[in-house]
Amino acid sequence: MIYVSQYKIAAETKSQILDRIKEGVAVSQLAKEHGVSDRTIYGWLSKKSLSQPSTLELGRLKRERDELLKMVGKLTLELAKEKKGR
Repeated sequence: MIYVSQYKIAAETKSQILDRIKEGVAVSQLAKEHGVSDRTIYGWLSKKSLSQPSTLELGRLKRERDELLKMVGKLTLELAKEKKGR
């Protein structure tokens, strides 16, 4: 038997759920809070993962990557200085 939902989740609620998942909240917790199945949320995630990332998201990811590269460079220099000082 296939279960069909008797109501449609508002787009705003769906968006809030997906945003909270990005923040690290567990799917099972969000499913219980909003009265939807885990399976429904995982379906939303799979559909979203097939789409292209937004321009804003790409920009954010590039900035994050640049910051991480700077940190790695700084740590590499510090390690090199420590090795020379020995």
